[in-house]
Amino acid sequence: YILYRRNHTKYLLDDIITADPGMEQIKTNINQIALSDSNVLIYGETGTGKELIAQSIHNCSRRYSKNFVSQNCGAIPANLLESELFGYEAGAFSGAAKGGKIGLFELAHRGTIFLDEINSLEADLQVKLLKTIESKKIRRIGSEKEIKMDFRVVAATNEDPFELLRQGRIKPDLFYRLAVVYIRLP
Repeated sequence: YILYRRNHTKYLLDDIITADPGMEQIKTNINQIALSDSNVLIYGETGTGKELIAQSIHNCSRRYSKNFVSQNCGAIPANLLESELFGYEAGAFSGAAKGGKIGLFELAHRGTIFLDEINSLEADLQVKLLKTIESKKIRRIGSEKEIKMDFRVVAATNEDPFELLRQGRIKPDLFYRLAVVYIRLP
């Protein structure tokens, strides 16, 4: 995991170039949002700059010198996503690495974890994510031990989260834990 010993962001607030008044207001708000450790939910269509906003929030925060870890939740199957997020112990399942593996939440300790396409999460993984956000503890797959973590979650979706709630595709508790700060991109 040597690759994650640095911040791993490439975008700063000044990289957001816009003439849109709504986006200008979001840029102004980012400095205020970054002052807190509140979780953030970003909604915007594909190509509107969700990761750029997430990295800018991280780089304006007190966590800027720590890791920014990003995962597209729709890019890998749910069973693999769980092991990526939470890690696993040696022998936790067939094909597991000999020494186990730390997860992205552990890599994001004291930093920020960016979960893109949160709308892709299956219900059981939403429950585990909710518990992790509430307790600030993770449990690797195959472990009995919980590990206390310090992280900020910035999540994003390209589908209207209020419509996802209405359809039952995102658990209300998870939505409200993620959308402490809600940003809708123009």
